Amino acid sequence: MTTLHPTFSELGVPAALVEVLARAGKTTAFPIQADTLPDTLAGRDVLGRGRTGSGKTLAFGIPMVARLASGTRRAGRPLGLVLAPTRELATQIDAVIAPLAAACGLTTTTIFGGVSQVRQVAALRAGVDIVVACPGRLEDLMQQGHLRLDAIEITVLDEADHMADLGFLPGVTRIMSATPETGQRMLFSATLDNGVDKLVRRFLHDPRQHEVDEIDAPPVAMTHHAFVVDAAAKRELVHALASGVGRRILFLRTKHTAKRLARELTAAGIPAVDLHGNLSQGQRDRNLAAFADGAVRVLVATDVAARGVHVDDVELVVHVDPPTEHKAYLHRSGRTARAGAAGDVVTLVTPEQERDVAGMMRRAGIRVQSQRVTAAAAPVRELVGEVAPRVAPPAPAQPAPRRSAPRDAPRGSAQGAGAASPRGGRRSRRGGSGGRSRSGGQVWSTSSR
Repeated sequence: MTTLHPTFSELGVPAALVEVLARAGKTTAFPIQADTLPDTLAGRDVLGRGRTGSGKTLAFGIPMVARLASGTRRAGRPLGLVLAPTRELATQIDAVIAPLAAACGLTTTTIFGGVSQVRQVAALRAGVDIVVACPGRLEDLMQQGHLRLDAIEITVLDEADHMADLGFLPGVTRIMSATPETGQRMLFSATLDNGVDKLVRRFLHDPRQHEVDEIDAPPVAMTHHAFVVDAAAKRELVHALASGVGRRILFLRTKHTAKRLARELTAAGIPAVDLHGNLSQGQRDRNLAAFADGAVRVLVATDVAARGVHVDDVELVVHVDPPTEHKAYLHRSGRTARAGAAGDVVTLVTPEQERDVAGMMRRAGIRVQSQRVTAAAAPVRELVGEVAPRVAPPAPAQPAPRRSAPRDAPRGSAQGAGAASPRGGRRSRRGGSGGRSRSGGQVWSTSSR
């Protein structure tokens, strides 16, 4: 295992990519990058095990772009494929790889469900070099004949254990079987259970294995706190923990409570956005972008964000609703203390939850002394630090004024009976579908069907 932090140039990364990385402030490699790049740049299969936030995306993105730079672009036949378990992760992987690809004249696109496939199909028809995809939509487009994987030279499977948890491995197996046997393959996973080991044995050829840390252990730069609070005082404590100036993520169990808390915080002058399964892809993208670019500093999320959100400089994670599984605790907590940075994790525990939460944290390898607190307690104030100025919530949208026809509109004119409404309905008089007479004139309303 590499112990020093070599530069990307020293690891043999092409100069064009080194320049792009340097502009982003990245000059030295993280351990998983330093360990894997000599093998991946040489075209060897790799099995990488490193926690989220360890730099895995560049560990496979750099060699993929470097080795595909001289390839030939063809419509519907990409050269590189990255499989990811969630739309959020696919989007963020593409955001890392796209600047590298552009520097080498390559193009990328994302493919996932929850949005129209029109843009995805257009990109494939135009010819794209690297596809970052979720398995379900990718298989759909393959079955529709929009792409083939027979030209794939490099395949990456990221967060394979999460794929297994979501039940995606049958689809992943079919997809990888459609790629050439001679291609390079890289698989990154926190664990090798739930069938991931079968993928390794079937699709990776004499893989070089690299593990940079204990996957199921918390990062050393992460500080854990367990705050015991009465249920009646929990709301006030949550507001206090959300009030600091840095980025923070609050985890709740259900999408309804996440949505409600985000609205509540925003109304209280703490701008927040929610992230959960009830949102459309456009809403997810907008909310995540607002959190990533600093427009809001609080993200209220369900476990959909525990593995799929990669935003740096999150200083605090709060388990408003403690998870029941220790792996969920570690994955949620892994949104902070990323890439060598420090971070804090707070678990809010009501008295009746203390025993269960203590057992869960022991299984996660966390040793922490619980503290009974209120929102004004010294440990809370110290953790929150500087309190951000309150922001006035946006004014509620005003309902559009009711539209009515002019009183003197002649019958049969554009405003008269039988005219088409802007929504394609028909306007009718009273006795038909809601028109009413006032002072001898006609006021028309659109029928509702």
